[in-house]
Amino acid sequence: MKNFIKLTSMAVIVMTLLLLSAGCLAENASSTTKQKKFPAFKAVDLAGNVVTQDIFKNKKVSVVNIWGTFCPPCIGEMPELGKWARQMPADAQIIGIVCDVSDKNDKKTINAAKKITADANVKYVNIIPDEGIMNYLDSVDAVPTTIFVDSDGNIIGEAVIGADVPRYKELLARYLK
Repeated sequence: MKNFIKLTSMAVIVMTLLLLSAGCLAENASSTTKQKKFPAFKAVDLAGNVVTQDIFKNKKVSVVNIWGTFCPPCIGEMPELGKWARQMPADAQIIGIVCDVSDKNDKKTINAAKKITADANVKYVNIIPDEGIMNYLDSVDAVPTTIFVDSDGNIIGEAVIGADVPRYKELLARYLK
């Protein structure tokens, strides 16, 4: 019986470490690759500015990083994303979506997101989801999930689940060609 308890405990620890290294589980599960068009939206960013799907129009490719304030891998990659955003080619941009903000009145989570982005020196737009984006987030398995959106709002290529900035960079270079 002691061996069984020891093995079960070890299995739980290993599974926990695997989940943390891959990303944090989102509340709903299915596949982000099913939808090919990012939904139309009229939301606000962390500063309260109105943001619509027009944010995609002036860039060939937008790297859309879906993250949560509860997610250590999401927070861990923020400084690198902030630095990359400042060095990005002119025809690309990073946009964040804070998936765990319930609405623009969720001050506790918005303040946590503001602190996280400030501490990580993140200057790119981070969106508070509206209903359209929230419906899209129902298809996200885990965070961070990073997708790529072209200037017409089409989701292109593959989604990356888990914190993997080198993979984001590799895919962006491919999609910009």
